[in-house]
Amino acid sequence: MVNDQNPTAPRPASHRATEAGAGVVPDFAPAPHGGQRRVAVVGTGHRAGMYVGAITGEHADVATLVAWLDPNPGRIDYYDALVGGEAGAADLPRYAPDELEQMVAEQHVDVVVVTAPDHTHADLVARALAAGADVVVEKPLTTTVEGCRRITGAVAETGRDLTMTFNYRYAPRNSSLREVIRSGAIGEVTSVHFEWALDTVHGADYFRRWHRDKQSSGGLLVHKSSHHFDLVNWWLDDVPARVYASGALRFYGDKNADERGLGDRPARGTGATGDPFALDLNDDPRLKALYLDSEQHDGYIRDQDVFGPGITIEDNMALVVDYRGGAMLTYSLNAHSPWEGYRVTVNGTAGRAELSVVERGAIVLSPEGRPVLDPSANPGAYGTSVLRPEGDHLLVQRHWEAATEYPIPAGIGGHGGGDAILLKDVFRGHLRISDDPLGRPAGYLDGVRAVAVGIAANRSLLTGQPVTIADLDLGVEL
Repeated sequence: MVNDQNPTAPRPASHRATEAGAGVVPDFAPAPHGGQRRVAVVGTGHRAGMYVGAITGEHADVATLVAWLDPNPGRIDYYDALVGGEAGAADLPRYAPDELEQMVAEQHVDVVVVTAPDHTHADLVARALAAGADVVVEKPLTTTVEGCRRITGAVAETGRDLTMTFNYRYAPRNSSLREVIRSGAIGEVTSVHFEWALDTVHGADYFRRWHRDKQSSGGLLVHKSSHHFDLVNWWLDDVPARVYASGALRFYGDKNADERGLGDRPARGTGATGDPFALDLNDDPRLKALYLDSEQHDGYIRDQDVFGPGITIEDNMALVVDYRGGAMLTYSLNAHSPWEGYRVTVNGTAGRAELSVVERGAIVLSPEGRPVLDPSANPGAYGTSVLRPEGDHLLVQRHWEAATEYPIPAGIGGHGGGDAILLKDVFRGHLRISDDPLGRPAGYLDGVRAVAVGIAANRSLLTGQPVTIADLDLGVEL
């Protein structure tokens, strides 16, 4: 089963790896006989695929899938048939969102995996905890101050476990930077600069789907950047204190299209020709089944025009974040870059560390005018440049010394080699032989710390003023 969470995201070489480098994968005890936890999946869009594949595949000895919850029966049909395989539909029990408590009780659910749209997380997570289940939730934890309060209140009242799936922590390139910082090689951190570039396939995709509505996603500063803010919080082992933000919609949307003279455009990508920004759902069997064939049930259009009306999120964003320990972060996100990757610079009292990552070096077009998602697979056919090869490098340079390259071990799975390792912790964390020295597993407090930066940034965008995170009253001391 395909485990990619986003069909438009780059597929780095680590995605094809089958063996991780030394020390990357934790040690786990053998699964006890009959020790499967009963798992329900809440939200059966594309993102659910990674978890469904894990439960029915590598981790079937510790987890069993017992129920679906989604308002769209077509999407449930897709996964139920996938799980059933050649034998036919699995016919797992299915529930509507208002039946979550009933599902937990009737199916004796131990763990609820929440992969529903962001704005629904707080309600679903809090109700699942109150119903007596542990929760695994996709980032972001939630999108609002009120959502944070509801979740933190439910955790305090129930004592149940909540796992955040911050898979970027598990990417070896990111955990290697944490090793460097924790070693003291660059001294005490004074500042971090973090630049993330989303290309015109992956970045554009956020402007086709429900993420384009800030009420649903919190914008990229919450939906996407919570990954990045969590990394900085984790790298520094510190808590964000104050945020000042600037941002705007400068590339996508109908106003920008008009100003650039793009002319009339179809409202959706399916059926469109000669437009590299159009997504034709017929080209991907999974997307076709989950969305095009299922839109009759709820009217959700997955392939909206990125230059159409109704987009309320930003595509260019910049932040300054002050940390309690004294370090500061400068952060930028661009969602219309010609290449995809990120650069992180960490300055310290004894030196500097620099992490450079190219996830996709270019988006080139086929003779039919369609984006080639993996031009590196056949570079001669598309004339891709050797000037921006895919890969990652971590340089460490102490004062008065030459730079050295810090070795990055191989990972397994998507998201820089982190997905498969994350899933081991999600489903086998209770079988760990020893604690993770890097502290990669994330809980609800990590989720709050990450979205706190995005929520504060959104408030700063509205007011034009810096926002002190303690003033947000998120329901818990960070």
